[in-house]
Amino acid sequence: MASHILLVGIGGFCGAIVRYFFSRKLNSGKLPVGTLTVNLSGAFLLGAMAGANLSTTTTLLLGTGFLGAFTTFSTLKLEMAQLQLKKEHRLFILYTTITYGGGIALAYLGYWLGSFFR
Repeated sequence: MASHILLVGIGGFCGAIVRYFFSRKLNSGKLPVGTLTVNLSGAFLLGAMAGANLSTTTTLLLGTGFLGAFTTFSTLKLEMAQLQLKKEHRLFILYTTITYGGGIALAYLGYWLGSFFR
C-alpha cells in the first residue's frame, strides 16, 4: 500500500510540474491553450493506457499520478467561468466544445490505439 502511494506521489509531482510548464508557456492569449493542450493530450494518453491494459504499477505511476496531476478539471472550470465573466461567449463555446468533444474523441482514439499493445 505504501509503495502505491509513493508511485502516485512521484507521478503526481512530475505531472504537476509539466502542467505548470505548459500553462506558463501557452496560456498567454484569450484562449487558455495550455490547459486545453494538457487536458486533450491527457485524455488521449489515459485512453491509450486503458486500452493497453497496463500493469497496476504503471497505471498508478503514470495514469493516477502523472496524468491525474497533468490534467486539470478545476482550472478548466475557472477558465470557463472567466471567459463567461469577460463576456467572451464565442470563446467559451469554442473552448467548451473542443475540450469536451475533443477529449472524448481522443480518449476513444487512445483506447483504440492502446488496444493494439495488449
